Amino acid sequence: MEAQKPAAKKRKITDKNLPNGLLQSPEFAQESAMYRDLLQMERKLDWTMTRKRVEVHDALQRIIPATRTLRIFLSHTVSGQPWQREGVEGDATKPNPETGENIPAWQLRIDGRMLELSNQRAKDRNPPRKFSTLIKHMIVELDRDTTLYPEGNIVEWIGGPNQPQLDGFTIRRKGDAPVKIRIVLHLEQQPEQYKVQPELANIIGVKEESRIGVVQALWNYIKQNNLQDKQDRRKIHADARLRPIFNTHNNQEYEYFSALPEIVNRYLAPPEPIILHYTLNPTVAPPEKAAAWDVEVKVDDSNLKGRMQHVVVSMAQDSAKELTKLDEEIALHVQSLSNSHQKRTFLRAFEEDPRGFIQTWLASQSRDLESVLGSGPSEGATVRQEDLKRSEFFRLPWVEEAVAIQEGMRLAAKAGI
Repeated sequence: MEAQKPAAKKRKITDKNLPNGLLQSPEFAQESAMYRDLLQMERKLDWTMTRKRVEVHDALQRIIPATRTLRIFLSHTVSGQPWQREGVEGDATKPNPETGENIPAWQLRIDGRMLELSNQRAKDRNPPRKFSTLIKHMIVELDRDTTLYPEGNIVEWIGGPNQPQLDGFTIRRKGDAPVKIRIVLHLEQQPEQYKVQPELANIIGVKEESRIGVVQALWNYIKQNNLQDKQDRRKIHADARLRPIFNTHNNQEYEYFSALPEIVNRYLAPPEPIILHYTLNPTVAPPEKAAAWDVEVKVDDSNLKGRMQHVVVSMAQDSAKELTKLDEEIALHVQSLSNSHQKRTFLRAFEEDPRGFIQTWLASQSRDLESVLGSGPSEGATVRQEDLKRSEFFRLPWVEEAVAIQEGMRLAAKAGI
């Protein structure tokens, strides 16, 4: 058996342009112009969508700052305190240094979590970040007598990529006396925030911001006060308030725009830490509810990035399939319209001059037949003579049509048409 040949792949029609004959027809001038305007509008829309998609991809690679609320909880528990052993008699109440039982002690718990947005849908929520990922550096200072409690009264934790991610921190110590605790938190913010020195802060009205934000605020001040040189746009003129900031020398009353980041860096300092005070009293029962503080923190807006990614990936794929299907349907309609226009032109020409049309058509068919058979003494003569020797040559599909055309021409010439 012969191997079955694979079916030929159907070629898709992609041309959506109207044929020139239809475009130049006065009868369809208005409709053709409207269709051309739609195609032009579609090209502009495709270009805009492509540009926006590239901008979204570029934005996903950068930090999109968002201000969120970090709620910090402080609580404590106690164990082995005298008031907990009241009413209990015998050796069960005696401290055991070997096992640590009944030795007065307490533990401090520091927890934190990011508050969810009130108007956020459940499907848009991302897994909450661990508390330790929001802390860059933490110091816990315990106000205790070092002679009575030789344990470390300063606890320090430094964040880093190799540190485990934790929901909170626990500090355990021995003792039965009240303790005043001071907690210093340096937050991990995105983008990194800086404290603006008063010399510059009083001018731009910003006390704490990212480096880019401070440069942008300074640039806004320059634009509002028309301090950019009219001729050389690289030059920034210093007014009375900016002159100490620019630190101009040699009687220069301007600075170049490229020097603004360097000028801003001179007036940036690490931000002020978050300081929390907590009193731990082991002589009484711990409070039922933990103390809480709300702190604003700048983070990368993962929720917005997730929605942008959804628009770029998921919606783009669905819309691309639908648009491809619509383009194919439009191309098929344009092809059908072109075929209908050719038929209409054919029949209209026949209606206007049937005799001339038939003669023109027969002459055209004759030229086509001569092109197929080969005309002249040198073009295809050898092939034709050789083919005429074979009987299969006269059974080809075009022979019957050629004989009919030739006979029609003979009868027309005989009748003098």
